[in-house]
Amino acid sequence: MSFAEAAQALGEALPDTQGGFSCVSIDSREIEPDALFVALPGEKIDGHCFVKQAFLKGASGALVEKSKIVEYGLAAVAAEFHCTLLPVDKSQRALQDLAAAYLRKFPRLLRVGITGSSGKTTTKEIAAAMASCEKKVICNSGNLNSETGLPLSVFKTRPEHEIGIFELGMNRTGEIAELAAVLEPQIALITNIGSAHIGNLGSKAGIAAEKKAIFSRFTGNERGLIPENDEFSSFLGENIKGSIRLFGEESARQQKKLTDLADVGFDGWEFKWEGEAVSFALPGYHNLRDAFAAAAIADEIGISAEAVRAGFRSARPLFGRSEIIKGPVTLIRDCYNANPESMAAAIEFCDTAAWKGRRVYVLGSMLELGHDSVSAHIDLGKRLASCQADAIFLFGKETESSGAFLRESGLKKNIFQTNDINDLKALLSCFIREGDMILLKGSRSLSLERLCDTIGEWFVS
Repeated sequence: MSFAEAAQALGEALPDTQGGFSCVSIDSREIEPDALFVALPGEKIDGHCFVKQAFLKGASGALVEKSKIVEYGLAAVAAEFHCTLLPVDKSQRALQDLAAAYLRKFPRLLRVGITGSSGKTTTKEIAAAMASCEKKVICNSGNLNSETGLPLSVFKTRPEHEIGIFELGMNRTGEIAELAAVLEPQIALITNIGSAHIGNLGSKAGIAAEKKAIFSRFTGNERGLIPENDEFSSFLGENIKGSIRLFGEESARQQKKLTDLADVGFDGWEFKWEGEAVSFALPGYHNLRDAFAAAAIADEIGISAEAVRAGFRSARPLFGRSEIIKGPVTLIRDCYNANPESMAAAIEFCDTAAWKGRRVYVLGSMLELGHDSVSAHIDLGKRLASCQADAIFLFGKETESSGAFLRESGLKKNIFQTNDINDLKALLSCFIREGDMILLKGSRSLSLERLCDTIGEWFVS
């Protein structure tokens, strides 16, 4: 993209400047030649401090805030390196506007957006695997789905790409609408409405309204996909400028795509898709729902049944998402995130799995629940009171409410609660033994994967 095009897209006056940029970065350590460095202010570190380092590494220009140019002497720095400054009012918003303008350079790209409280990354990865069998596909790397991550992801689009499948995440009101304005999806899917980020949105109804904003750029010809049997399904489909379709197990059966569904425990699922047998390796019904969401996207794109089946077969767990690690003990590493819905799904899966040994549940706090946190953790205690675990290890201050409920209920099980990771490691070291099934589930910032070293190489291979 040329600097002239960028300035025009941002509505900023720029002296006649030659050249442009071939990639975009917000990290001066990762600058490639001819990159545009976007200086983002932060609570602790201001990206404007690193403009010179970006130029030293080969950046051809920097997007900077006008109010910071004098403060950081950026005009002199740009002149020294013969680089271009793109001055804007707010660099975060300008990054989004620039990404939207960049995408408009590819009118033949079919744009697909995915949001929801959980399952976005799994759905995106499976949908991309299906579509990639027949099309050139671009999608977010990992879960780069935020107000910064999505714009950076779309800048990787190139002329050869035919399909763009991008997930849109949020943790504040208005964020999905901003991201929808960047992507302007022609196909948009909502995986589900849960309690993730309820502390920031106030209620599940508020979350549903925020997620529904993925349809806000629809003009009439776009297609929306919403989950069947979700309590907010009717609301999500109301007053949308475009067509709406349900997805899920029942819909797949009604369309005569899905038959002979069988749960094979830790090995996932087996079923027939349009008459041919498929093995899907991700265990748990929540993963199956994500797979059907991906298949609905593939159907809207026009991907063949053969490619859909190939996508099902190729699916593998992502880090911290329903990973099954087998050895003298079996570890279910599902600690990438946690909210009431995903916690309940993990417990239900472990409760119902065919298992002859002990069941050990190591559960961390569910964060970002706001004023619902105490009640949600008491509800977790109620759920655990009737679960099949032989021992329950609770970690994090928020789980004190869960532990208190379990103690008051008089439950005759091994129950431990601590806020100290070293105490938790010591407790587990003394308790686990060969033949155990161990569930690790908690919010990402707790980093429960640290316990894998404690479980030890002798236990997990």
